[in-house]
Amino acid sequence: MLSRRNFLRISSLAGIGFLAGGSLGWTASGAESPGGKRPNVILMMTDDQGYGDLGCHGNPVLKTPQLDRLFAESVRFTNFHVNPFCAPTRASLMVGKVSDRIGVRRTLNMRNYLPTSEKTMADVFKANGYRTGLFGKWHLGHNYPYRPIDRGFDEWFGIGDCGLAATSDYWGNDRFGDHYQHNGRWEWAEGFNTDVFFDRAMRFIQNNRSQSFFVYLPTNVPHFPWNVRPEWREPYCDRDLPAELENFYASIERVDKNLGRLRRFLREEGLGDNTILIFLTDNGTGYNKNIYNAAMRQFKGSVYEGGHRVPCFIHWPAGSLGEPRDIDTLTAHFDLLPTLAELCSLDMPAVLELDGRSLVPLLKPSASRWEDRAWVLHSQNGNETPQKWTSSVVLTGRWRLINGRELYDIQADPSQKKRCFSRLSRRGPAIATRV
Repeated sequence: MLSRRNFLRISSLAGIGFLAGGSLGWTASGAESPGGKRPNVILMMTDDQGYGDLGCHGNPVLKTPQLDRLFAESVRFTNFHVNPFCAPTRASLMVGKVSDRIGVRRTLNMRNYLPTSEKTMADVFKANGYRTGLFGKWHLGHNYPYRPIDRGFDEWFGIGDCGLAATSDYWGNDRFGDHYQHNGRWEWAEGFNTDVFFDRAMRFIQNNRSQSFFVYLPTNVPHFPWNVRPEWREPYCDRDLPAELENFYASIERVDKNLGRLRRFLREEGLGDNTILIFLTDNGTGYNKNIYNAAMRQFKGSVYEGGHRVPCFIHWPAGSLGEPRDIDTLTAHFDLLPTLAELCSLDMPAVLELDGRSLVPLLKPSASRWEDRAWVLHSQNGNETPQKWTSSVVLTGRWRLINGRELYDIQADPSQKKRCFSRLSRRGPAIATRV
């Protein structure tokens, strides 16, 4: 574990950038999957659902029985982090690298486009014989050569950029009876878009069940605007909640119902045991007005804990992961690519130079030694050129350094209420009197 003095010394040299990575040039060497067939993978990510927006994380109002069940049956990473905004999170997740190193640092103005020089998670799975499909929100480029079907996905049904009101969206889309991009062509589909994405994902799985598949299922709810059917709000109407919050919770509950549908489908198809199902979200909660937030400070867009610590559940019954349990080691979205490569015994080109580290040692029932590390996140969505120390956080297992000025012991003070120092030298942070 890094001491406070050593942590600050490293931080003062780092600025806004990557500090200490995982296994650069890593190559997978996992064991064979049960039955000789590589496991299927479903990577499910919601949009703007925070750590506290689940019943299993203590939310006193929101009803998420299917997510709660998945929580109870999974290995849960409780100190898991993403970027404070969605496009950088999605890029980092797809390529296993810190988003700034690949140039995806904003949600708009083409700073969300994933460079064509980068290989994606879908590229890796496809090169290893998997069928690959994306159903939902991509947000890493909607035109050639940035579309999902140009980046390793055999099938794409969804939206290319952020969704409603984006210039790339189809005029009149409102999440009910919308037009979607299907392998580069517009296609209309009846129903609520979350239902549609799950329907198409299950159709893809059914059509490709004879071989291993990788499905990326990123919904674009509960992101604003919250357009839901009035009857979906009824469970929350007697709680004296703002109408917007009722809609927000209702859209999450719709995802929850679809997760239940998906898991029933997998069981009925005989695919449940050897499918790795991962659930995470892309940033902190998108509803920032007096909402339950699991005692974390701030919300989406913030470099305080509530902006970037999110749920991450990993479920694989045939994978010998041991009993369902919490793992509180500092982990991140860019760790999932090397983790899945090892779990699925995928060949990985060493030239990828990943920043992520395989989580397999932590997933084993008798966890191996895990070396602490440090990295930087920032939230400068409106800045064309990032400014050093502005809206930034340096993370280690114990410390959070905010804007180069505020140091928090996250283990002793998870709500970040008491600073450990409050002075910034000309060269960067310096230790000062505890305040």
